[in-house]
Amino acid sequence: MRRFLLARLAQAGVVAVVVGTLCFVLMRVLPGDAAMRIAAGRYGPDAAIAEAAEKVRQELGLDQPWPVQFLEWLGNLLRFDLGHSLVTGAPVIEELKVQLGASLWLAAAALLLSLLIGPAVGIVSGLRPNGWADRLGLAGSVTLRALPPFVLGLILMLVFSIWLGWLPPAGFGSWRELILPSLTLALGLAAVSSRVTREAIATVAKAPYFAFARHKGLPEAVVVRRHGLRNAAIPVVSYLGLQAIYLVEGVVVVETIFAYPGIGHALVHAIVERDIPMVQGTALAMGLIFVAVTAGVDAASAWLDPRLRRAQ
Repeated sequence: MRRFLLARLAQAGVVAVVVGTLCFVLMRVLPGDAAMRIAAGRYGPDAAIAEAAEKVRQELGLDQPWPVQFLEWLGNLLRFDLGHSLVTGAPVIEELKVQLGASLWLAAAALLLSLLIGPAVGIVSGLRPNGWADRLGLAGSVTLRALPPFVLGLILMLVFSIWLGWLPPAGFGSWRELILPSLTLALGLAAVSSRVTREAIATVAKAPYFAFARHKGLPEAVVVRRHGLRNAAIPVVSYLGLQAIYLVEGVVVVETIFAYPGIGHALVHAIVERDIPMVQGTALAMGLIFVAVTAGVDAASAWLDPRLRRAQ
């Protein structure tokens, strides 16, 4: 366990440096003047915008050479100081607390919905391979996976908000605003997890111990619960790491579509406004979340399968 934790801490450190460095370089090679964009956002595009941009450039140290700015950023990172937003002036860490909290609620709701939908469909399909439920599940999985998140989100918004009027199309404040964005993410996750579960259940159902449990006369529900779910859960839990990647990618698009004030929505606005510390902070938070999720997935897989613990 100590070796495992040290390895994950080292991985988190590498991710922090690599992600921060890439964001630092990419934001500075974008066309246009960052100081001009920030000054326009602060004071509005007027005749004195050039003078305001020069003041912003000196105030924020954007007139210094890139190596100096990078070393200053790296030193702040080692002190766990993410700096201040170039637009609002607020500490990045304080803004991330609010935005990250909203995104974690969205991600948790999406994961919960996907676990309720995907594995259930996969278990039914895997117990009766090539049956009507299996074919219907495959068709639904292919359709949902082929739809980009923004298309699926717009379809759900059109149906449940515009046509039926059941749910608000955007915003944040209650559980009703959380349903559509979380369902958009959950359907994409469930589309693949249902097929992963189906293959795992179909493989377990062919195993001798599973057939022996049936021959003993145990009820089907007992056979599946005692002898099928834990063995089939190993690849499903492993797939959670890939689901985390999907969430990190999809949350940016989905939060923007539904005007959800999470970390993905903040990242888009920070890129548009050339707010470099906010871009670095949000990207860094996303990278570290991914490291934490994959560590949790590895730990859960080792708990489910003792052979993995012995291998470590």
